[in-house]
Amino acid sequence: MLWVLCLIPAARLVYGAFTDNLTANPIEYITHQTGFWALTLLMVTLSVTPIRRITNWNRIIQLRRPLGLFAFFYLVLHFLTYVTLDRWFDFSTIFEDIAERPYITVGFTAFLLLIPLAITSTKGWIRRLGKRWTLIHRGIYIASALGVLHFYWKKSAKSDTNEPLLFAAILGVLLVARVVIWLLRRRKAPTRVARHPAPAEPRTGHI
Repeated sequence: MLWVLCLIPAARLVYGAFTDNLTANPIEYITHQTGFWALTLLMVTLSVTPIRRITNWNRIIQLRRPLGLFAFFYLVLHFLTYVTLDRWFDFSTIFEDIAERPYITVGFTAFLLLIPLAITSTKGWIRRLGKRWTLIHRGIYIASALGVLHFYWKKSAKSDTNEPLLFAAILGVLLVARVVIWLLRRRKAPTRVARHPAPAEPRTGHI
């Protein structure tokens, strides 16, 4: 069910391409849709742990890795749309954009930050990296913030910032929730350890 839901946006784009129904500006439409769903799935991925802590629904943690990988999938499509359809593999222009256009700079940085998270999302990498794995996967917070900033700067040029501000608000709530959960766990830690150790959270990866 998760795979079906996450692939619906991609299927709609494919269907729109075959039926010539991608609006009057198909490149801009594809760019927006892939970027929108990459950010949406990143927000959903970040919400998994707070939902688990609040509801004690432990099985939801199994959804975190595929959600993160689907977010990365749409981010790759977003980047490839820019490289192929928008710039037609003109790498000199692409490098110039990355260096000189701030919204592309932060977007590309977010993309680079998520690459190692996608690569190291497997159980094998979790075993190899040990505690370093957790540190690497905290990069999802920085990448998400940069993604929201990228979206905001892109939309602000057209004075259409409603969607980016909504993403910023959602990210802010999720980050505050993480901090509150961490503080509560830290406060309860001595009592919990004295009676019986708490079960460790499964390491399934953000991406």
